[in-house]
Amino acid sequence: MEQEKIVALIYDFDKTLVTTDMQNFKFIEDLGLTKQEFWDLADKFASTNHCERILAYLYVMIIECKKRNIKLSNEYLNSLGKYVEYFDGVTTWFDRINKYGKEKGVKVEHYIISSGNREIIKGCSIASEFTKIFACNYYYDELGNAVWPRIIINYTSKTQCLFRISKGILDIREDNKVNEKIANKRVEFNNMIYIGDGITDIPCMTLIKERNGLSIAVYKKDNATAEQLYDDKRVDRAVEANYNENSDLDKIVKAKIDLVSSLGR
Repeated sequence: MEQEKIVALIYDFDKTLVTTDMQNFKFIEDLGLTKQEFWDLADKFASTNHCERILAYLYVMIIECKKRNIKLSNEYLNSLGKYVEYFDGVTTWFDRINKYGKEKGVKVEHYIISSGNREIIKGCSIASEFTKIFACNYYYDELGNAVWPRIIINYTSKTQCLFRISKGILDIREDNKVNEKIANKRVEFNNMIYIGDGITDIPCMTLIKERNGLSIAVYKKDNATAEQLYDDKRVDRAVEANYNENSDLDKIVKAKIDLVSSLGR
């Protein structure tokens, strides 16, 4: 029996599906800080303590909430998801692309690999569209307070998530299985499409491009980073972050689905 053809559409989140960092929409406002002040605190902590920047911002979130008696709970972070602002076309994108894939005999699955807060993403209106959301999240104490990051997703762990998707090993606790050799991957790398915006996406973009998948850098009109990634041959295409029907991004993704449909698994 012929196995179904699967295309995995894999997204970063901040500045890829939404217009800026997820903390910028409401969380930082709740702290009474400016965006610059918050991220400067995270950068200072990282520099002073020789700490990875992702761990630094997660720690600073905890400390700054404690100073202001804000309960940094799973529920609070979930509530922040409703404030995010999507790029044009995002909210209708998933149904349209799924339908297009079905018409072509291809199953489309959507994944997020983000260095942001999983709890905030889970509170977004589009959260149910994703087969799996890989992102940073906290361990909470018996009172529901965030006390320490239990999972972080950084530059290199993003690539591990790609192998998890390829092998169908989505449970982060299954460390051994992800390194086992598997003859028949659930999703081959050449059937993956990665959409991201910046530096933390480069390892994933490069890996998928090298394995004949499709890497796309998206950008806002005032951001030249994506074009630089294309010039540096890190990605296959660089286009505006416009998810509307007949946009450049829409056409490129559909062309890849057409290719998968026409070839073997």
